[in-house]
Amino acid sequence: MSSKEAEGLLSPYRVLDLTNERGVFCGKLLGDLGADVIKVEKPGGDPARSIGPFFKDIPDPEKSLFWFAYNTSKRGITLDIDTTAGRDLFRKLARSTDFLIESFAPGYMENLGLDYRSLSEINKGIIMVSITPFGQTGPYKDYKATDIICWALGGASYISGDPSRAPVRISHVPQSYLHGSVDGAIGAMMALYNRGITGEGQHVDVSIQESMERVAYPAHINWDLNRRVFQRVGSAIRIPPHGIRTRTVYPCKGGAVNFYLFGGKSGARWNPALVEWMESEGMATELLRGIDWEKFDYTKASQEDVDQIEGSIVDFFMTHTKEEISQEGFKRRIPLGPVATAKGIMENAQLISRGYWVEVEHPELGVSITYPGVFIKGSEAFPQIRRRAPLIGEHNQEIYEQKLGLSKEELAALNQAGAI
Repeated sequence: MSSKEAEGLLSPYRVLDLTNERGVFCGKLLGDLGADVIKVEKPGGDPARSIGPFFKDIPDPEKSLFWFAYNTSKRGITLDIDTTAGRDLFRKLARSTDFLIESFAPGYMENLGLDYRSLSEINKGIIMVSITPFGQTGPYKDYKATDIICWALGGASYISGDPSRAPVRISHVPQSYLHGSVDGAIGAMMALYNRGITGEGQHVDVSIQESMERVAYPAHINWDLNRRVFQRVGSAIRIPPHGIRTRTVYPCKGGAVNFYLFGGKSGARWNPALVEWMESEGMATELLRGIDWEKFDYTKASQEDVDQIEGSIVDFFMTHTKEEISQEGFKRRIPLGPVATAKGIMENAQLISRGYWVEVEHPELGVSITYPGVFIKGSEAFPQIRRRAPLIGEHNQEIYEQKLGLSKEELAALNQAGAI
């Protein structure tokens, strides 16, 4: 590993991470890029440590897999900024900090005298990133919200799920929090670029609702261009003007594959290859063999015809595994792919060949755990997972003694007072 790879793109910079689960991914991204991220928790540990699942299903603040996933590449200290001594310590840390990430309710940091205006008086270059459900201003700013509320109020719920049922959340993973965190990291980088020009930091205000509104942006474009409102489609789509329902997910042995049966010129490029494959195994119906795909038009077809066409494909796919369908489809240049399970993603040959999965040692557990790797590969300075998530107060001595020059006696007194 070269020195540039070891250092990382953001190695000269330090981050104080005060976020809860709403913004914790932001610090991980900056840490993977090489920044020295210090995760600040209250004495006893961050509440996010109580989020499961847990290592070997043992509920424990040091075994939360949620905590493991979103706090790699960070050091960790305990510090209670609600105490006077804690705030004094925090200001000392902030003097030489480049980024401060927080996700408290608007006004909380100001009430403690730790808002951007106050901190910029002791460090004019500090960049403060605030990640909240609705931002620092507006009539909703003081509203509390969960991930699913931000998802819904950003517009994404309306187009998620099956048309015959109510809207759904797309997964157990906190999607809106992750999008807000990513936008926070992007905003931090833009502010850093601006600081390089002006010499001054700034306050980056992230509204998770607005992050999710941008996720649903294709629906807005669809209205602007076609005056058509996106509907929930589930595993199928509906084609105007008559609302013909056509599959996008087909069942097969051991799972499902994603495939869309286009008409027109697109369909003429690959549908005949699928029919030819079915014909070679004696499963192409007379209806399929007789279709002129370039002239096939969903807007003029009946639902009965579409159901018959797709039904014959379902029958064929059910004679093969998704791996067989995918491999043969690739050979025949048919645009389809397996609907991957978590296990399938772990075993994906492309991800394995690129070294995407990374083994991270957890000496306190006596094991190494496989993690998803970083989001980009660089030709010179590589992002990478630099350390496993910190234990509670793991780096107190390292930060407070070496960074701030506190004595062991001072640390003991602060610990006794509940400040660290």
